[in-house]
Amino acid sequence: MSLIKSACALLCGASLPLLLAGNPYAADYQHSLAVDQMTFAWSVAGDNLAVKVSAPTIGWVAVGFNPTDIMKDANIVIGYVKDGKVEISDDVGTQPTQHSPDTKREGTDNVTVVGGSETGNTTTLEFSIPLKSGDPNDGVIDPNADTKVMLAYGPDRDSTKLKHQFAKTVTINLASGAMK
Repeated sequence: MSLIKSACALLCGASLPLLLAGNPYAADYQHSLAVDQMTFAWSVAGDNLAVKVSAPTIGWVAVGFNPTDIMKDANIVIGYVKDGKVEISDDVGTQPTQHSPDTKREGTDNVTVVGGSETGNTTTLEFSIPLKSGDPNDGVIDPNADTKVMLAYGPDRDSTKLKHQFAKTVTINLASGAMK
């Protein structure tokens, strides 16, 4: 399914700036920052946000946008790599410490998987999401405004049901790359 989404994004003109050398699906990111042992890289590409997130785990990694109370109301992308295959879920924060897939809450899956890898003890996910998907679970991401960005990763197991072993929220202006 993720390959179909990626192909559709490329053919429909919603593609991200892509590097032709090496991995043809690796995006060229405008900004990057390290938060403890996690890295978060991103580019605003038209109406989309291209993201690369890495963490020192062979379990899940996640990034969320604009929570109102810990995780509540956040647009969360969480996933892992198992047997070389990227598994990503488009979730919404339903409570301060709970989340659920958008599709189970009358929403849609708006994540386009670009790639991912599990190298050594590091998991990396690459994807894009619309800045304004129209899904009421996602909210709107205004790249020119301050955006709360949640970063988290779980233990060394491919289950998004396991509690994080690291979580931190930072405030970033996605257009300029400035962290507040």
